[in-house]
Amino acid sequence: FVDHYGPDDIADEPGMQVPPHPHMGLQTVSWLHAGEVLHRDSLGSLQTVRPRELGLMTSGRAISHSEESPRPHARLLHGAQLWVALPEAHRHREPAFEHHADLPTVTAPGLSATVILGTLDGATSPGTTHTPLVGADLTLTAGTDLRLPLDPDFEYAVLTMSGHTTVDGVPLAPGAMLYLGTGRPHLPLHADTDATFLLLGGEPFAEKLVMWWNFIARTGDEILQARNDWETGTRFGQVHGYDGARLHAPTLPDIPLKARGR
Repeated sequence: FVDHYGPDDIADEPGMQVPPHPHMGLQTVSWLHAGEVLHRDSLGSLQTVRPRELGLMTSGRAISHSEESPRPHARLLHGAQLWVALPEAHRHREPAFEHHADLPTVTAPGLSATVILGTLDGATSPGTTHTPLVGADLTLTAGTDLRLPLDPDFEYAVLTMSGHTTVDGVPLAPGAMLYLGTGRPHLPLHADTDATFLLLGGEPFAEKLVMWWNFIARTGDEILQARNDWETGTRFGQVHGYDGARLHAPTLPDIPLKARGR
C-alpha cells in the first residue's frame, strides 16, 4: 500500500491530523520530502520525523499511533506512507518503532539515492525488514540517462514524487506510479527535468491476505476480532498526549472477508 500526499500548502492550516488508530500485521514506513510529522504510539514513542528520515513502525500483533503536524509547522507538507505486509512468521510479533535519521546513499553522475529499506547497489538501510525488499528515494538532475541495476527476482514499481521522468520508455508526471513486474536486471531512466521518485521492490509476496481498514490478516474472523478489540479498548493499547479523540472503526461490509493473493 502506498499513499502519496502533497505538496500541500499548510501555512494557515492544521496540516496532518490523524487521531489515534490501530494497526496489525504490517509495517508503516513514513517518508517525507517537506514538512514534519510528529509520531506518537501506544509503546510510548514520541518522535518528530523530518525529510529524508525513516519512521518505521512494526505493528506485529497490535499497536496504535497518531500522526500530526507539529505546532508551529513548515509551510509545505509532502511525503509518502507505505505499508509492508508482515509474513506469517512475524505478523504476531511484539510491536516496535524505529527512527533512523542517517541513511546510506548511492551516487552516480546525475543521481543521488537514499536507501530507505533493504539494499541498493551495495548500500543497506539500518531499518528492520522481515521479507526481501528494497525502498529507495532517487534524485535525478535534468538530462540524466542511466541504467539502474536491479534484482531480477524482485517485483518493482516507481512512484514519481516531483519533476518529470521517463522510466523504461514511459513518461511519468508527479504522482504517477508505474508497475514494472519482475525479471529486470536493470532499469533505464531519463530525467526530463530535475526529478525525484521512489523505487519500491521486493520478492513477490506469496501469502494470501485480508486487508481491511488498518488491518492486514489472513481471515475475515481475524479482522472481526481486531475491530472488536479496538472498539472495546483492548489489545491495541493507548496513545497518550494526542489532543483529541481516537478514531472509531468504520462499519464492516455485509460481505464475507476473504483472503486474496497478489
